[in-house]
Amino acid sequence: MPSHVFADRPAQPPERGAMDALITRTRRLRGDLEAVRRGTEAQDDPRGRWQRALCDLAVHQLDDLGSHLDQLREGEPASATDAADASDDVLAEYAADEAARPGSLLSRVGSAEWNLLTDEVSWSDELFQILGRDPAGGAMSLDELPSLVFAEDQGLLTTVVTDCLVDGRPIDEEFRVVRPDGRLRTVHMMGEPVLDADGCTASMWAVVRDVSELRRSQRAVRESQDSFQRRRHAELTERRLAVEMQEAVLPPWRGSLQLPVAGPASLDVAAHYLPSANGALIGGDWYDALQLPGGESLLSVGGLTGHGVTATSSMAVLLGAVRGMAVAGIRPGQLMSHLNHLLDTAPQPALGSALCCRYDPVTRVLSRAQAGHPAPLLFRDGTGCALTTLDGVLLGATGAAAYEEAEVALLPGDLLVMYTDGLTGTAAERDAADRLTALAARFTGARDAQECVRVVVEEFGQGAREGDACVLVARVTA
Repeated sequence: MPSHVFADRPAQPPERGAMDALITRTRRLRGDLEAVRRGTEAQDDPRGRWQRALCDLAVHQLDDLGSHLDQLREGEPASATDAADASDDVLAEYAADEAARPGSLLSRVGSAEWNLLTDEVSWSDELFQILGRDPAGGAMSLDELPSLVFAEDQGLLTTVVTDCLVDGRPIDEEFRVVRPDGRLRTVHMMGEPVLDADGCTASMWAVVRDVSELRRSQRAVRESQDSFQRRRHAELTERRLAVEMQEAVLPPWRGSLQLPVAGPASLDVAAHYLPSANGALIGGDWYDALQLPGGESLLSVGGLTGHGVTATSSMAVLLGAVRGMAVAGIRPGQLMSHLNHLLDTAPQPALGSALCCRYDPVTRVLSRAQAGHPAPLLFRDGTGCALTTLDGVLLGATGAAAYEEAEVALLPGDLLVMYTDGLTGTAAERDAADRLTALAARFTGARDAQECVRVVVEEFGQGAREGDACVLVARVTA
C-alpha cells in the first residue's frame, strides 16, 4: 500500500523476468501441494483430515502469493480481466487458471478511495464483487459502509476509520460482511490516510481482501488438529490404563519363583512379558504361576485377540477365572471347558488361546490341557522337543467344546518352556518351536529359570512382533 510518507519516492515494480520466474515456481509448488493433498484423501481419520486441512490452508496461502506476485508484476491491474490480458504467456495462463476457479483470489482483492474534500468515492470492480454489490448502485461513503458489516463488527469499523481520519493511524483489521444475498464473508481491510500539503487528511484509501476461504482453512486446521490431539490423548490414556491393568493382574513376582513357597522347592519358575515391536500395542497375553492347596502348582500362559483396555480387561477376567477354578481343584481339561463357556457368553465376545498345567511335586506328574495353543516344550539331557499337541479349539470359538487332558512324568533337571504364539512375530508355530529347541545347549548351561528366560529374551526380544508375547520357564529341582 502506498503511504503519504513515501509519496515522493514511488516504488518501482520488479523486473519482469524475475517476477515471471517467481510466478512459475509458485505455480509448480502449488501443483506439488495439490498432489500431496490428493495423496491424503484415502485417509479418513483424524490425522488424514488434519493433513488435508493443512494442505488446503497452504494452497490458499499460495493463491494469495500468486495474486500478489501478479499485481507486483503488472502494477496493480484494474480488474482480473486486465491480468488475463497480460502479454506474457506464463502470467496470462496463470491468471486464466485462477480466474476460472470459483472464489479465485484474483477477484478477492479490491481497493477503494474516499476523498474527503470532494466527497468522491471510487471502488475497484473487485471490491463490488467482494461485497456483492451492483456497480450500477455506486460506491458507498464511509458513513454508509458500516451498514454492510456484521452488527457485532460495526463498532470496530467505525473506531478504526475514525482513528485513521483523525489521528492518521493505519487500518489493519478484519470484519465480517453481510452481502445482499445473505452470505457472510470475512474481509481484511488495510487503509491509510492521504495528507495534503498542510498535513491535513485529504482522503483515505484502502485495500480490501476477501479472506473467507483462508480463515475457513485455518479453522479446519485448528479443528482437525484438536481432533487429532484428542484422539492421540485418548490413545495414550487407553494405553496407560491397559499397562496399569496388565501390571496389576500379572503375577507381582520378579526373578525366580520357588514353588511350593513353603517347604522344599520342587519348581524354579521365571517368566517375562515381551511387548510389541513399537511398544504401543498392549494386548491380552498373560503368564501365571500359583501354588495350589495341597502343594500342587498351577502354570498357565495364554492370550486374547485384540489390544488395549478391552483386551486387558477381558484377560483380567479370564485369568481370575483360571486361578479361582484351579484353587477349587478343577482339572485342566474341565477348566478349559469352563473358560470356553465364559468367553462364548461374555458381553464382549473374544477369542483366546490358553495352556494350563497342574504339577504334583510328589509324583512329579504334569497334567495339561490346551485350547488352540502351542504345546509346551520339554528339555531333558541337553535336547528339547514339543509335547504332543492335544485336542482343543480356541476359547470362545464354539459353545460346546471338549478339551483333551494328558499327563507327562517329569524328572529332576527337566525344563518346561511355555509361550504364547506372538513370540516369533510370525504365524508359524513350528518356527517358534524350532528356534526354542535350538537353545537347548544354552538352557543346559543356565544356572536357573531366570537365566533361561534371559536367553529367550535375547533371542526373541528384538523381533519385529506386531503383538505382545509371554514366555514362562519352569525347572524341576527335586
